[in-house]
Amino acid sequence: MSKKQNTNSSPLVYSTDPNYLPPVEQNELETLDNQEQPLRIILETKQRAGKTVTIVLGFVGNEADMNTLGKALKNQCGTGGSVKDGEIIIQGDHRQKIFQYLKLKGYKKARL
Repeated sequence: MSKKQNTNSSPLVYSTDPNYLPPVEQNELETLDNQEQPLRIILETKQRAGKTVTIVLGFVGNEADMNTLGKALKNQCGTGGSVKDGEIIIQGDHRQKIFQYLKLKGYKKARL
């Protein structure tokens, strides 16, 4: 069963205040150019049941662009992973592959 998306995300139903203005929606972040992205590649095993994962941190931009980069990195490494909480998580130790791919795509500030 799928839930329908409510386009009105405001919890306010009715206001008696004559000067009330509805909250202004915030626009998503603008994605920085590849050359300006301060990406950091780390290896982590803590709280992952002993499994090793490679994490790409520091992406500045909207969620859709981060998902696109995450999908490209997963395809490049040939493994699974996810994108959540501002992190791109790739299963396994693929620091060098990810670093080389990011350099190839123009991410000049990427570092291990």
